[in-house]
Amino acid sequence: MDSYLDIRLRPSPAAAPAHLTATLFAKLHIVLTIRRCCDIGVSFPEFAEIPPGLGRCLRLHGTGEALDRLMTPPWLSGMDDYLSVAAIRATPVTSQYRNVSRVQAKSNPERSRRRQMRRHGLSREEAQRRIPDHALTLLNLPYVSLRSRSTGQQFRLFIRHGPLQTEPVSGVFNAYGLSATATIPWF
Repeated sequence: MDSYLDIRLRPSPAAAPAHLTATLFAKLHIVLTIRRCCDIGVSFPEFAEIPPGLGRCLRLHGTGEALDRLMTPPWLSGMDDYLSVAAIRATPVTSQYRNVSRVQAKSNPERSRRRQMRRHGLSREEAQRRIPDHALTLLNLPYVSLRSRSTGQQFRLFIRHGPLQTEPVSGVFNAYGLSATATIPWF
């Protein structure tokens, strides 16, 4: 992760920042999926925990070559008026790293019960006993609202910026640029 580039949302009276972030992130997800990239990480350097928000900057991390390959075809077309894309730069020398990962909430006990019934052949009563209504988990994390291309359903992709670390951890990134283990430089 020797390089990075920032994609910044411009202020716009025509579109809300959350909508622009969702559109940008959906486009990024598509290009990372099509190209099967596992070496590009993302972070939101302006994220806030209280109130939860991702800010107006999406930072892409990787090698200079990987970022150059990613940005070569115009996958951001149609968003030119809403974005400012910086040049690829060398990552500053830093002693801080951070894991940026997806967190999935168990926010629908009924869905969990149906899954248990389907997978384990449980009765409705047994599933209700195993997963009571109070078993739901609500997250107070920033998120991006996305639409699944396979099911068409809207969902929230919750993003956690983990604690700062002094040593980098290598690993792969998923098609959202997130990783359960790998870190990105934090500056």
